[in-house]
Amino acid sequence: MILDGYRAAWETEETDDLRALAREFIANEVTPHQDRWAAEHQVDRDLWNKAGDTGLLCVSIPEEYGGGGGTFAHEAIILQEQGFAGDTSWANSVHSTIIAHYINAVGTEEQKKRWLPGMASGDIVAAIAMTEPGTGSDLQAVKTKAVRDGDDYVINGAKTFISNGTHCDIVVIVARTSNAPGAKGLSLIVAEVNDLPGFSRGRVLDKVGLHGQDTRELFFEEMRVPVANLLGAVEGKGFIQLMQQLPQERLTIAVGGAATAETAVRETIAYAKEREAFGQPILGFQNTKFVLAECATEAFAARTFADHLTSLHIDGRLTTEQASAGKYWATDAQNRVVDRCLQVFGGYGYMNEYPIARMFADARVQKIYGGTNEIMKELISRGL
Repeated sequence: MILDGYRAAWETEETDDLRALAREFIANEVTPHQDRWAAEHQVDRDLWNKAGDTGLLCVSIPEEYGGGGGTFAHEAIILQEQGFAGDTSWANSVHSTIIAHYINAVGTEEQKKRWLPGMASGDIVAAIAMTEPGTGSDLQAVKTKAVRDGDDYVINGAKTFISNGTHCDIVVIVARTSNAPGAKGLSLIVAEVNDLPGFSRGRVLDKVGLHGQDTRELFFEEMRVPVANLLGAVEGKGFIQLMQQLPQERLTIAVGGAATAETAVRETIAYAKEREAFGQPILGFQNTKFVLAECATEAFAARTFADHLTSLHIDGRLTTEQASAGKYWATDAQNRVVDRCLQVFGGYGYMNEYPIARMFADARVQKIYGGTNEIMKELISRGL
């Protein structure tokens, strides 16, 4: 395959070692449990501690806060290995690559020391609560309110589609702390939710795909959180804080999408070499060869595009428009490639026992979360 032997410019001997470590961990601790996790709609809680013990959590957070001291290159390696293994159950990208960086980027020194070491060890699992039942990509329309009462915020509201909603020990909540219109009134508040009065976890959501990833509704009713948990300690900065971190979140989705597209092609090539029709392997038919040639090329383009954006991000030069372009293009490519690969499997492609069927179901949401691909195009157009 044209991706054989490919190596990104940002990869090093250190990331090679991390790749080997991540691959072994996923093979031993993740892959064998996929079917059970899909049935239970969650990973095992101790997976987080095992990952922390192995050194796979918060790998790009500074060592002084318990992290690995690496860069986004190290995060990208783990994301790729999850994609190559077909894993969509373990939401480490939300925990390590997204939430930990909100805390590291804007948290006070006390907040970093309070939460990041536990996140790196797996003793703390994190979730972020942005989306509300009536609010999707339009974060300025958030209605959850946090009203100050002495040394506490009293929070009321509801959030939905929350990854890690079952296991989360802390939740970064996007809430309105003033009556200022739109983005001006938003803040990020970290709630330590275990046994917290007024906090409740709603139903486990029945999704089209990502069956092994725990996703829930969360509810806050007169929930009191210390003012000291205001992320960054300044009200009204939440929207800016979100915008500063969303490019990394969108690049994360692009990296995973490109890896999954590559995996789909490899799985399909292997199947097409073994499956026979009319007395020959189906890879011998011109249509199958051309379809897979096109899919392999598109997967190659997605991988190199994501790797280029990763290099820009490591150098601190990734723009909002570039991250948006990578997110929409890589996830569109992922969906196209997986769909065409499934067709090669024929009826077996529609059976959940085949990985390609799970890839198909899991891929669809990639074009939705992190900001819909339509919103990505809007963001790109603003820079034209």
